[in-house]
Amino acid sequence: MHDTRIDALARQLVSYSTSLKKGEKVLIDLFDVPDAMGLALIRAARAKGALPFVRVHQARLTRELLKGAEDGQYAIMSKHLLAEMRDMDAYIAIRGGTNIAETSDVPAERMQLAMKHLRPVLDYRVKKTKWSVLRWPSPSMAQQAGMSTEAFEDFYFKVCLLDYKALIPAMNALRKLMDKTDRVEITGPGTDLKFSIKDIPAIVCGGCFNVPDGEVFTAPVRDSVEGYVTHNAPTIYQGIAFDGIRLEFSKGRVVKAEAGSKTQALNKILDTDEGARYIGEFALGVHPLILEPMRDILFDEKIAGSFHFTPGQAYEDADNGNRSQVHWDMVNIQRKDYGGGEIRFDGKLIRKDGIFLPKTLAKLNG
Repeated sequence: MHDTRIDALARQLVSYSTSLKKGEKVLIDLFDVPDAMGLALIRAARAKGALPFVRVHQARLTRELLKGAEDGQYAIMSKHLLAEMRDMDAYIAIRGGTNIAETSDVPAERMQLAMKHLRPVLDYRVKKTKWSVLRWPSPSMAQQAGMSTEAFEDFYFKVCLLDYKALIPAMNALRKLMDKTDRVEITGPGTDLKFSIKDIPAIVCGGCFNVPDGEVFTAPVRDSVEGYVTHNAPTIYQGIAFDGIRLEFSKGRVVKAEAGSKTQALNKILDTDEGARYIGEFALGVHPLILEPMRDILFDEKIAGSFHFTPGQAYEDADNGNRSQVHWDMVNIQRKDYGGGEIRFDGKLIRKDGIFLPKTLAKLNG
């Protein structure tokens, strides 16, 4: 029996997230996704008079290519992918898979080589197209979340189909507050951070880019970060699982990075290039239905009462000048059930234990 929620999600991605118009070209990028979702997206795009183009990927084939990645090979691949992207007005990617650690045994130097060549494709897509990226629910994701497959599917469609428009007024109020702020102070268990966000724009993410969505982000002034942060949400990067990452900063740079038995792997990633040890994004998560981490950053970075602090590449819309092949969202949850914490803007307490205090932001508390 066909799941009508698939059609609803396709319509939201086409009508709201990317706002496709007649004659626009959209690349539909499918990674280990059931045909039903691809079909729904093609039909939804056509219903708007748009022209759908489709690419289909399989994780095990991608892994095999990455394991033997050569410079010339990925240069050619990047050339053709970039040419295709330049023909597109919009981009929708749905990324599924049965094993989140599929690329964990790809040598780091091969992964970095591939990412170096593919970065221009990503940059063009982010800067020049209307885009939306989301995961596809699978038993492995349900297992990560500690849920049954059916319960996780219900959760997935609820959070993806949230009425994002209802959150926009309060998210805009948070954006305006961040735009007026110079100094940010964040404290909590294992965390004492100070930095400036002066003159760097804040951006509202309300269902138009990553789905599920629900964050307001900016970036710290590149050399302003001082102190330390301990990320209490688990994370996975380049197929490697990390827990309890602790970073220390001096003049904006990560001068010490620890992650228990994964400390060496953590530092190897942070040594990818100069920009990987500087922060490219600071964001507050506000999705009212996402409460627990599951090692999937498209969900975890939106957790209610969280913030993420991102080593690596800054976004052009909120640019502090940092450039890197790395962009690694690391999440700290500040609700009481995770130990609490406080965020101050220019000395004023804005959020305590994950709860926004200004009345204009009350709707972001769920």
